[in-house]
Amino acid sequence: MKKGLIQVAGVIDQTEANMLLQAGVDWLGFPLRLPVHTEDLSEAAAAEIIRGIPAPAAGVLITYLDRAAEVSHFSNELSAGIVQLHGEIPVAEVQQLKEMAANLFVIKSLVVRGDNLAELAKMTQTYASFVDAFITDTHDPSTGADGATGKTHDWRISRELVTVSPKPVILAGGLNPGNVQAAIEEVRPAGVDVHTGVEDDNGRKCPKKVAAFAAAAQKGFAAIAN
Repeated sequence: MKKGLIQVAGVIDQTEANMLLQAGVDWLGFPLRLPVHTEDLSEAAAAEIIRGIPAPAAGVLITYLDRAAEVSHFSNELSAGIVQLHGEIPVAEVQQLKEMAANLFVIKSLVVRGDNLAELAKMTQTYASFVDAFITDTHDPSTGADGATGKTHDWRISRELVTVSPKPVILAGGLNPGNVQAAIEEVRPAGVDVHTGVEDDNGRKCPKKVAAFAAAAQKGFAAIAN
């Protein structure tokens, strides 16, 4: 994955996907088969959009599935070359997934729940041999959601994870056009991910917010590159 990567998750339809790509977004995220949130679109619609994304941009399957065979099959159904494992999944299943789908780019979530740095730091070592990157995100105790909460977490935890992780770390959790530059400069991640932080009240991505987010993120990445 490129340094300074920008991912936007929760793509609703082809029109929104086109807008995000035109704004310079690198990866489009598609959360599907969710335990808490409602899916933004059907699996068939997601597959059609993903197949039409021009390289080097790409679609990302965001899933809570916890069995290698299911993840591999679902990724193939969607023609997704990148999968974000966002739930609790045994290390053995991630290892098996890599053996079954060697070309699949695998991202493992690191969900910040208060001060669980020690647990997450250990996960970066345990899973590192079988994933290509990690992504931090925020747990919302009021809803039980892990991600798409609109809430930030203690960026000092993500900064430490960036430091100790053998693999690149993407920062997510409550990012928006107003805070993403500061977040990048503090955490120094390999990439950033946003979902609700660029949406209007109607749940659709706002072109102005997306453009502002991308511009602020690019400034942040330029700052830490020096």
